[in-house]
Amino acid sequence: MLFGPDGRVWVGNRIDTPGDNWQMPQGGIDAGESPREAALRELHEEIGTDKAEIIAEHPEWLKYDLPPEIARRMWRGRYRGQKQRWFALRFTGSDADIHLSRHHPEFEAWRWEEIDRLPDLVVGFKRKVYRQVVAAFRHLAVERGQMPAGTGRPHPSRRAPGSPRDEDANG
Repeated sequence: MLFGPDGRVWVGNRIDTPGDNWQMPQGGIDAGESPREAALRELHEEIGTDKAEIIAEHPEWLKYDLPPEIARRMWRGRYRGQKQRWFALRFTGSDADIHLSRHHPEFEAWRWEEIDRLPDLVVGFKRKVYRQVVAAFRHLAVERGQMPAGTGRPHPSRRAPGSPRDEDANG
C-alpha cells in the first residue's frame, strides 16, 4: 500500500482486464528474497518508481482464493489463490516519478484514492484481503491528514502509453 503525501493510496487499473479493475501493486517473492525486498522490487517493476520507504508491515500473511473458473485459466491451473505479505510505504517522490511502462505494463491508468474506497474498487475475490489491509493501515492515512478526494478519475498524463482515453477506460 503506497501512501501519497496527502494520505491517499496509489491504485492502478489492470491492463489485462477490461473495465474498472483497480488494485494496489502486488507480486511474488523471488527465491532468496525477503518479503520486504520483494515489496520494493514489485513496486519498481509495476509502477516504475523506487521512491518509497516502508513504514509498516501487516503482522500476518493474508490469503485469497481465486474463483474456480479463473483458477483454471490463471497460472496454468497450478495455483488456486495467493498468500500475501502486505506493507505500507510512504511515497517520497512526485507524480512524475511514476512510469507505468518502465517494465512490462500491468496497469493502464493510476490515481490516488481514499483508503476506505479500496475494497469497493478491487475484484470481488480480493475484497476480504483489502478490508484487512485497510483496517491494519487506516491509521497511517489519518496520521498523514487524508482529506476527501474529488472524483478520483485518472488524469490523462497518468496513463500508460497507448492505453485508452479516460472515457474509454472509465465508462
